[in-house]
Amino acid sequence: MARENMDAPSKTRIETLSDLIFGLALSIGALTLMGQAPSNFQDLVVSIAYYGFSFLILISVWYGYTRNMSLLRSETGRLVSLNILLLFLVSIEPFLFNQMLRSSMVLVEDISILYAFDLGGLFAVEALLANSIAGDVSKSEQIRHNFRTRRNTLLLSMGLFFVSTIPVFWSWRIHISNSAGIPLRFMIWIIPLFAPIVRRYLKKRGQQLTQ
Repeated sequence: MARENMDAPSKTRIETLSDLIFGLALSIGALTLMGQAPSNFQDLVVSIAYYGFSFLILISVWYGYTRNMSLLRSETGRLVSLNILLLFLVSIEPFLFNQMLRSSMVLVEDISILYAFDLGGLFAVEALLANSIAGDVSKSEQIRHNFRTRRNTLLLSMGLFFVSTIPVFWSWRIHISNSAGIPLRFMIWIIPLFAPIVRRYLKKRGQQLTQ
């Protein structure tokens, strides 16, 4: 066991800080959920669903970040700058998300635009990190291919968040029962959560074609 620990690559300082920021962001989201007092069962389910979305986004970004950093061991100036930007975007995510839940509908429209830019920025930074690995000739062709696919799906996710800020995606709504309806902007945000499934399919498809 001791030998195994000695051979395992140690985390860089920026990775250690990143794990702390991600952990705090997730904790703040959970505390926000605890601070709410739903008036009925439906409100409780909706609150959990909203928190689940934020949780899945942050976990998805964190998981992708750890994969990227496992292959980017050196702390270059560009890498540190991207990490700092990523951590800033992660740290404000719980604040913006909480403001959307508690603000009036008029303010929610504006806050949701900032939130979409925040999430789009997260995926943009991840795409830049993945692109650094995809362009590293010291890595195997298989690794570079996998990260090119990852970069492309991240860019697609980024584009969806940015496109969702167009005003028409707030005015167009999906009506459920007699409610005021859910803005299409919120529905677009769900699509990037399926990106890992798409990547796995493309990876499996690529392996079948090379056999």
